[in-house]
Amino acid sequence: MGSIKNVVKVMNFHSLLRVDKARKRAENYLKVGNEITAILSEILYNKNLVLDKQVLIPDKDMPILDIYVANDYGYCGDFNSSVRRAILKNPSNDKIIIGKKIVYKDDKTVLKIEKDDFEKRFVEIQHYIEKSLLDMSYSEINIYYNHYYSSTTFGFKRVKVFPIEFSGEYYEGNDFIAETDLQKMLKSLVSFYICYQLKMCECISEAAENLNRNQITRMALDRIEEQEEEERNAMLRKKNEKACFENVENFKKVVSIGDAND
Repeated sequence: MGSIKNVVKVMNFHSLLRVDKARKRAENYLKVGNEITAILSEILYNKNLVLDKQVLIPDKDMPILDIYVANDYGYCGDFNSSVRRAILKNPSNDKIIIGKKIVYKDDKTVLKIEKDDFEKRFVEIQHYIEKSLLDMSYSEINIYYNHYYSSTTFGFKRVKVFPIEFSGEYYEGNDFIAETDLQKMLKSLVSFYICYQLKMCECISEAAENLNRNQITRMALDRIEEQEEEERNAMLRKKNEKACFENVENFKKVVSIGDAND
């Protein structure tokens, strides 16, 4: 039991370190991500671009692309089950799946990448999204992942990254002068935005998965400690019972000796 407890302690400690590291990375991504979103909203929903009919308006009849960020490591069954449920809920949508433990694959799965290969193969995702934006082949693009909220909570989340949410007001600030194909430039900007958001979500998901692992190993440690306490109490009861039995036997001997002397 002691060796198992030590292993679980190490896993618990490492998960805490990874949570903190991933959380700090995610916070940096999030700060920049909010700025990028604000800047792109001002460009995409500029009043003059709207009047010139240069804004990106997806065809609602086109399919939807869903990107799922799962986990490839241990102690994350519940973590991945949320991803599986979302996939099964939207079987007709095109999908990119990140994580080998999600065994689902159909003719709508355009890309499937192991979590460990995310950085190495990210260019494949990037090229696919760039082409999709150039062709305007999707009416909507969503990212599904487990979101880290705090040191104690995480939850499954959907983020719509295309079209970028419209706040309800057109931006009437400085005008823009474009000496290039404006539509192509806007599509390139949105493609960059989606890829950045995906990297941010993957990073936040990593913090959530390690929080999940930390909670599971913490529960395992608590259970091991409960068993150790039960074993200690059982040994103490046996020791007390043995001592009590020996005292009774000794008392019997004293009594029998006294009776013999009488």
